[in-house]
Order: sequence, then C-alpha cells, then structure tokens
Amino acid sequence: MSEDRYVIGLTGNIAVGKSVVRQMLQHLGAGTIDADQLTHQAMSPGAPAYAPVVEMFGKFILNEDGTINRALLGSIVFSYPDALAKLEAIIHPIVAQGIMAIVARSKQKLIVVEAIKLLESNLKTLVQSVWVVDASPDTQIRRLTEKRRMSEDEARKRIVAQRPQADKIARANVIIMNDADVEQTWKQVQDAFSKLPSKIRGVPDAPVVSKATDSAGVQTLSSGLEITVRRGMPANAEEIAQFVNARTNRTLSRMDIMLAFGEKSYLIVQDGQQKVIALAGWQVENLITRVDEFYLAPGVPREPIVRSLLNAVEEASRELQSEVSFVFLPKTTPKDIGEAFLGAGYQPLRLDQVKFPAWREAAHELVTPDNVGLMKQLRADRVMKPI
Repeated sequence: MSEDRYVIGLTGNIAVGKSVVRQMLQHLGAGTIDADQLTHQAMSPGAPAYAPVVEMFGKFILNEDGTINRALLGSIVFSYPDALAKLEAIIHPIVAQGIMAIVARSKQKLIVVEAIKLLESNLKTLVQSVWVVDASPDTQIRRLTEKRRMSEDEARKRIVAQRPQADKIARANVIIMNDADVEQTWKQVQDAFSKLPSKIRGVPDAPVVSKATDSAGVQTLSSGLEITVRRGMPANAEEIAQFVNARTNRTLSRMDIMLAFGEKSYLIVQDGQQKVIALAGWQVENLITRVDEFYLAPGVPREPIVRSLLNAVEEASRELQSEVSFVFLPKTTPKDIGEAFLGAGYQPLRLDQVKFPAWREAAHELVTPDNVGLMKQLRADRVMKPI
C-alpha cells in the first residue's frame, strides 16, 4: 500500500447503518467501496462467482431470466451455517480481489472499504483503521422490517447468524453510534474525520476544477455568466431543499435533504453571487452511477450548464470507479435539455440492449412510465470481468 494512501475499514453488523456512514465519508472526499455491492456483481451471470454458486446450490436458486435469486439464496444460507460458510468460501476471495483492484487504481488518498465481514477476512490486512458502526438490536430489527420488508422472525434470524457486534467493537479504532438522528451521526463522522492524518484529508466542498475552469474552479460561459460547480454538503441542505421545492411541487425540509445525504450525493452549480442555479442528485452503488435528480433554474443557459454538471458527475463517478452512468429525466423535460445530454455522449436507454445483467438490473429499478432513461459507459475495464 502506498504511504500516501489511507484505507479505512468500515464494518458493523446488519442494519446498523454502515452505508449511511460510508456515504458521509464520500461527501468528505473519500473514495468508497461497498463489498456487499461487489458481491452482487460477482454473482451476476457470467461473472466469476456465478457458475460456482449455481453449481454449489443448484439451479432452483435462479430466476426465470437466469439471475440468482438473492432473497432465496439468503434464506437458505442464513438458515444453515454450513451453507453460509460454503457461499463465503466462494465469494470472499473474488470480492477481495476486486477490492484490491479498485484500491490500486483509485486516485483518492483516503479510501473507505465497507464490509460486514471485514475482520473475519483478509480484507483487514488492507486497512490502517477500523471504524465500527453500531446500533441497538431494536433499531436493527426496525430497519430490517421497515426498509427491507423482512418479517421480524427473519430479521432476528439474520442478526443471530452474525458474529456478536461486541467482537467488532472490541477491535475498533473508531465507533460511530447510529441510533439517533442523522445529524448526530454526521457530527460523529466529522469529528472522527478531523482526527485523520492531515495529508490524506482533502477539501470536501472545494469547487470542481476541470479544463474548462480556472484554478479556482470558475468557468465563464459564452454568455458571460460565471459558474462554479461544487459538491453539495450538509451545510447546503436548506438551500438545496428550497431550490428543489422551487423547481417541483414538493415541500422538502432541511431534514429531508439531510436524510437524503445518507443515500446520495449532490453537485450544485452556483453563479457569481453563490446562488444555486442547477443541481444533480446522484449515487454510485455497485460501480454504477444513477442520476435521479437534475434541475435547472429558469433563464439560465441550459446546454453549457448541463454539460458542466454532467462532466462533474462523471468525474466524481470515475473517482469512485463507476463503470456506467444512468440518467433518468421526466418525460416533460424540454427538448433542448435532452439534446444536451445526447451531445455529452449519452444514449437513449433500452433495457433489452444493456449487455451486463448488473447494469440492466440497476437501470430497471429506476425506470418508470413517467421518465426517460439515458446511459453512458464510463470505462471499459470492468472490475468483475466475465469468465
């Protein structure tokens, strides 16, 4: 591992809120890796773990389209410890190899690896610090039943199947309690982040500097308008809520945006007076970018601002090793905005033509009768290469 690279291992048992903490560290400039999402990719048809898992558990675990039914597989392995051990023996080496490949090609100095089995696997040898996210059993059960639609019996079975949370806490360098509201969690993350070595901490709210901007990140459009693209932070939550409300019929509050920060990132475009004039809400999961919010203020030059915002999303996505970007726009989107996306290299999304199952599954989750999907491949070298 390079001396100027710092890797945090983020762990904790099921439904303690690890992904929320990982997302918060991403807001602070970290490169992030989700081992669970890599597991999903590894079991996609053609990916390295697909054939061994099907051979081990049988074709009855397959859906009609040939993909592995993860819910069915999960119900099996969490009921029989020996089956779980066999699955992990297949999956863990493949996922570890993928994580090492991502870390090796990452440009960020700070990298966060979220893995529920971090301390039980060789991944622990990659990290300089172990962060454990904790929550009460009641909170875990509530999250599993409300967010993942599990029965209470199934939720308790999943919790019991894991090693005691106390074992992880005993080996932690940092403990984040995620039982309270999201702002309390954010304060804990910020405090722990501030104590990391200064040479690996970036400037999270710095403007995005590209070839089209000066050293301060300011881009001057042909109309004379000066714009700056920067990462939206919790300090911008009130302004983001007001901007989205003005573009839609929604009534979002600052707390709604704070909660959203646990799931997605925002990039904002500001004019010379620091007023937000455009915004994109996006996330990278499973090495796939999904842009599900994209708003422009009325009267602004649409094409160059769309291009600048998309460039920023793509640059940030590539830093997170994303392989493809999907954008979903309302069908009422003005024609010139849609043309700006096409001019930036996006193509109309046709699910039957998306060649990789993991990509197709991710896109399918966000397609609705009211939106139009667009896609653009961001890199050719995939982490979970077919075998």
